[in-house]
Amino acid sequence: MTRLEEQSRRYRRHHRDRTGAFVYGGGERAELFRRYVGGPGRRVLDIGCRYGALTRAYLEGNHVVGIDVDRLALDEAARMGIETQWADAEEGLPFEDASFDVVVAGELLEHVRDPVALVGEGRRVLRPDGTFVGSVPNGFRLKNRLRFLAGRKPENDPTHLHLFSPGDLCALLAGFDEPRLHFVSSRFLRFHPRLAANIIVFAGRKSR
Repeated sequence: MTRLEEQSRRYRRHHRDRTGAFVYGGGERAELFRRYVGGPGRRVLDIGCRYGALTRAYLEGNHVVGIDVDRLALDEAARMGIETQWADAEEGLPFEDASFDVVVAGELLEHVRDPVALVGEGRRVLRPDGTFVGSVPNGFRLKNRLRFLAGRKPENDPTHLHLFSPGDLCALLAGFDEPRLHFVSSRFLRFHPRLAANIIVFAGRKSR
């Protein structure tokens, strides 16, 4: 069995066994992605698109290429009109330099072994002035800190390999112009965005 086949089985089993529905941040996050992707007429690479739950926010009017390790999820994404490719992004992106206007990595970087390398690959395939946009769980939100103080792991998802702070994301985006962070998805956001937010949406522009 190849590594790609093993990854496909692993993530299919993981999502099958999870309790409850996984929602990609609701309307607030979808709107941020829609705004940063823009369009119409954008060529978009969606890394780790799965079945297209987030992709639907910016699919209309754009040409979206989605890659994922989960082959069955890609079948569902293809039915939405996404051009799909079964691939492991950690082995390098199978695309030429400067071939996309936007690269999306929604809820992905926490799952990969080398986020720095993946962000670098995303920058490589972006055209000048292209946008890299994504999101990660807010690894150091208050809920996780309290779990740690109680002697529990901050994250209980076995596929999460990294916890990201706002500073970590700024470091990852150091090679992009105008990096931005948005703290979203919490009813307590107005009190302390960095501690209350469940999700951090980020974006950066590739310089010419």
